[in-house]
Amino acid sequence: MVKAIRIHEFGGVEVMKWEDVELGEPKTGEIKVKNKAIGVNFLDVYMRKGLIDSFTSPLPYTPGLELAGVVIVVGPEVTTCKVGDIVAYAGSHVSAYAEELILPADRVVFVPPSIDPVVAAGAIFKGLTAYSLVRGCFKVGPGQTILYHAAAGGVGSLACQWANALGGTVIGTVSTKAKAVQAKEDGCHHVIVYKEENFVDRVMEITSGKGVDVVFDSIGKTTFEGSMACLKNHGCLAVFGMASGEHEPLRFQQAAEKGIYYTVPSIMLYTKARDDLVAASEELFSNIEKGVLRVRVNHTYPLSQAAQAHSDIESQKTTGSIVLIP
Repeated sequence: MVKAIRIHEFGGVEVMKWEDVELGEPKTGEIKVKNKAIGVNFLDVYMRKGLIDSFTSPLPYTPGLELAGVVIVVGPEVTTCKVGDIVAYAGSHVSAYAEELILPADRVVFVPPSIDPVVAAGAIFKGLTAYSLVRGCFKVGPGQTILYHAAAGGVGSLACQWANALGGTVIGTVSTKAKAVQAKEDGCHHVIVYKEENFVDRVMEITSGKGVDVVFDSIGKTTFEGSMACLKNHGCLAVFGMASGEHEPLRFQQAAEKGIYYTVPSIMLYTKARDDLVAASEELFSNIEKGVLRVRVNHTYPLSQAAQAHSDIESQKTTGSIVLIP
């Protein structure tokens, strides 16, 4: 038996229970991992509320999408890792909020010795998401201008640093002046506190009325129309979250006015093949090792207090990455 967070019904943070779970042993192609650290993502909140059918596990379930830990048991026919290896995992339906868990061996990646497992746990899902944005669905490069909403968040911190390193001009939106300071440190050339000024007006001022090449939007309903307005002709709108709710359907006329490209990037698709997963994670960890990316693990909680972590992320009290410690 191991301890884990269990959810028996969809709802608020009160549905998260600290319980004993029987784990069993790994089967063919599987490994057992003892968690050292577990990342918290806003997608965990969506799943807890039952908002995304494609990600939501059947009840009851243990939440969690990213982790780093040590391999303690190797199942039959596993050749990609061994007992004692430090590995990381990012993906859906993994049940990461637990002391130990069973994982498919071909979906874990090695964590370099120079990277603390706490950093790896706070970076693997968010970092691969950032990879899918700036290196996948829209390859950021010199001469391009991007708008990133929630620039001080876990994904935002990494995506803005990465886009800056690739030569892009980065405009970030945040909710407070304190978050604006962090966003500036994380590579944003311009930071907009959206509670104090209209972000569309400010973006058009910064770009001399031209608009931006791409908007990365994880907010959804409250930013969608403004994000569309910020795009230049043939710009790209990448929507990868809905923190404020699902946006209204994109109308044909809206897209036709500027000839925009609309996409919903997913790390599961960009890393579906193991070779792609390994390549992306190696680039992520290499950038962390070289100092190109700084992972801000700004908040840690005991695993048993995961409900508090969810409450804090929903109320916008957090910045950077949030990590649970078993």
